Amino acid sequence: MWEKTMSTSYRIGVVGSGFIARGFVMAMQHVKDLRVTRVLTRTDPRTRKDFPRPELLTNSLDDLIEHADLVVECSGDVLHATEVVHRVLEAGLPVVTMDAEFHITTGSYFVDRGLLTEAEGDQPGCLAALRENILQMGFRPLVYGNIKRFLNHNPTPEEMHFWARKQGITLAQVTAFTDGTKVQIEQALVANGLGADIAVRGMLGIPSPDVEAGARMLADGARRLGHPISDYVLSPGAPAGVFIAAEHDEYQRDYLQYLKLGDGPYYVLLQPFHLCHLEIQKTIRRVLFEQRILLNNTLHPRISVAAIAKRKLTKGTRIERGIGSFEVRGEAVRILDEPDHVPIGLLADAVLTRDVEAGELLRFDDVELPDTLALHAWQTILERVRLKKPVPESQLLSSG
Repeated sequence: MWEKTMSTSYRIGVVGSGFIARGFVMAMQHVKDLRVTRVLTRTDPRTRKDFPRPELLTNSLDDLIEHADLVVECSGDVLHATEVVHRVLEAGLPVVTMDAEFHITTGSYFVDRGLLTEAEGDQPGCLAALRENILQMGFRPLVYGNIKRFLNHNPTPEEMHFWARKQGITLAQVTAFTDGTKVQIEQALVANGLGADIAVRGMLGIPSPDVEAGARMLADGARRLGHPISDYVLSPGAPAGVFIAAEHDEYQRDYLQYLKLGDGPYYVLLQPFHLCHLEIQKTIRRVLFEQRILLNNTLHPRISVAAIAKRKLTKGTRIERGIGSFEVRGEAVRILDEPDHVPIGLLADAVLTRDVEAGELLRFDDVELPDTLALHAWQTILERVRLKKPVPESQLLSSG
């Protein structure tokens, strides 16, 4: 498959038929070397008048695999994505994802099973690409940063229904964005994939009207800790982008000052946008033409995202889906610090076995989970992490 030339039209299968998938399919209609051939959906294709090319919709994963040279997974559903990625990699096809939720929960299970990478477009992929760029210029990253403009750990259903309708995305999506779960997931993937750590459980999330000022505060903290960190700045008027705060050689100070990067010793490299559906094709070409990944969760991740109760939850409570729910939110933790935590991505059709107080971290003894490939994958990852000697913090800075 990869012996084709750049003039060849590659067949792209898409998993998911929501907001990102719709935008991606529309963007691909005028691209000559990539063509979408199938879109896997769990909805009834006959009812999808909202989809730009309903003739591509299929309910058959076998049909998708048969008609694809590469698969783009953007369902946002951890359990579903885990099953699909398993099958696609078994079929020998590469997978490009726009799904940090999948990576941070079960992605490490597949790292050595085929070519699997997160794409540019969402914040983690954009940070990975920005890192590649600045490393070539001699910068030494201290902070891999996300820009969060609004945060409310416990929004009301009424508020979230309003914003879901206004923004045209699902209730679960807007809730996960608002309560901070999404930024915790994104930056946990960044920490694992780019050899960084988190400063504290849940990250620092520096409030600052000036992104660069907040970024330099985080860089100062990373320097004191002695290793790069993954974190975010909370800045209401800032652009929806990413940044890396980095150091450079002292002899470059005058040059960088002249080039408007400030006086140092920390320099903030800002990308003021992330264009999810439009940027995926860059990573597709990286995979097809160079057989290179951009970002994955690594075989031995350090960071996970635990489920934290938003309110008091009673025994017998059923959590249909943890990410974007009104029962729990996500918080980044070091796996070896909290080895019995329940990753929020595993909470699907889960039932509490005891009462849990607001603010309490959910542990495996607290819930009954369905027997899924995702659960098996997490158990395998956890055992792998426990058996591997932790990376000394003194080595993390050089890996940045």
